[in-house]
Amino acid sequence: MFYYVYILKSQKDSSLYIGYTSDLIKRFTQHNNGESTATKPFRPYTLIFYEAFLNKADAKNRGEYLKSGYGRRTIKSMLRKYLDT
Repeated sequence: MFYYVYILKSQKDSSLYIGYTSDLIKRFTQHNNGESTATKPFRPYTLIFYEAFLNKADAKNRGEYLKSGYGRRTIKSMLRKYLDT
């Protein structure tokens, strides 16, 4: 089983949302259907990035890192070309 860290971009206000899950397609659908209170006001979303991990703890740690200040800088660096468009 894989665990995924993912980044969604709101089509409404271009904000980013970072999360982790074991079922990426199901979770993405839940976000766009308004089943998550944290993301409901900013939908619809586009999946712009994901990473797969074999261990849940590794995925959770990566998600926490990406939510940090250094992690946000990492995201901006990794997705520079996409975020500039």
